[in-house]
Amino acid sequence: MTKVKTEFAPFEYPIAYCIAGVDEVGRGPLVGDVVTAAVILDPDNPIDGLMDSKKLSEKKRQALSTEIKEKALAWSIARATPEEIDTLNILHATMLAMQRAVQGLSIEPDYVLVDGNRSPSFHHDNGQIASQSVIKGDARVAEISAASIIAKVARDDEMIALDKCYPQYGFAQHKGYPTKAHLEKIIEFGVLDCYRKSFKPVAAVIANNS
Repeated sequence: MTKVKTEFAPFEYPIAYCIAGVDEVGRGPLVGDVVTAAVILDPDNPIDGLMDSKKLSEKKRQALSTEIKEKALAWSIARATPEEIDTLNILHATMLAMQRAVQGLSIEPDYVLVDGNRSPSFHHDNGQIASQSVIKGDARVAEISAASIIAKVARDDEMIALDKCYPQYGFAQHKGYPTKAHLEKIIEFGVLDCYRKSFKPVAAVIANNS
């Protein structure tokens, strides 16, 4: 059976003065924070090559992340911790982290575009900020693409740093995702404090060791 690829129409931007794009990285991994970013691009200082961060090489992502931080009118990175993920669940923790990213912007947007099929509510001092979710937004909306890139670089860097502390787990390779090799390492070496203990593979190891 041939899988039909869905083509999305070019995104039509809302009428707004200042738009922030928001995306997350790290909903699927078993370890570490879920990381979100919000970016307000400068229309007078465009950035070439913005696209879904997953489709870029690591080298290109790193270069674009630096360029985004230099050229954007405002950017912010936020997160929700493994403890918050375990308490709230991954969806609600991600929504919280997105709200934190927008709150962290040095410029207040009047519209927020969020990657995916749902958006949390965003607020500023004057009330609620208009927002909408955009399916495949990281490929269709430059602001969301920029957010996905700086969020992914931030989280990958955190996994590389964690790898230096615990090289036996292989975090630099699998970035915390539940690969076969990663699951074997958790069984062999145990569950660290930075793991999401509510996630099934982690919970299973804890149960077997108790």
